Amino acid sequence: MKNHSQRFLDIVNDAKSRIRETDVDKVRNMQEKGVKFHLVDTREESEWNAGHLPGAIHLGKGIIERDIESAVSDTTEEIILYCGGGFRSALAADNLQKMGYTNAISMDGGYTGWVKAGYPVIKS
Repeated sequence: MKNHSQRFLDIVNDAKSRIRETDVDKVRNMQEKGVKFHLVDTREESEWNAGHLPGAIHLGKGIIERDIESAVSDTTEEIILYCGGGFRSALAADNLQKMGYTNAISMDGGYTGWVKAGYPVIKS
């Protein structure tokens, strides 16, 4: 586990108080059932290139607010966001909600939890 600063954890916890979260098992189950949703990787490009979830698109945390509307124009569609562990994706979900996206959900556990669960990944 990374040693995050308390100030960072404070803003993550603040964001988590306003957003919805899911977990890796529920997301994998949705994929297996063919449920329609947008899966967005909010990590850095180097992290994405090292491996990402099947079906995901890459919109890093630094650009997601700028580029989300071209990737997902309907603000009511379900968007599941993930990062390394669920902190950056919580911040991104909070910002998307502020932009009017009503179904932005952060995947707790992130890529790390997905890999630990033994679920498939795409290697670039």
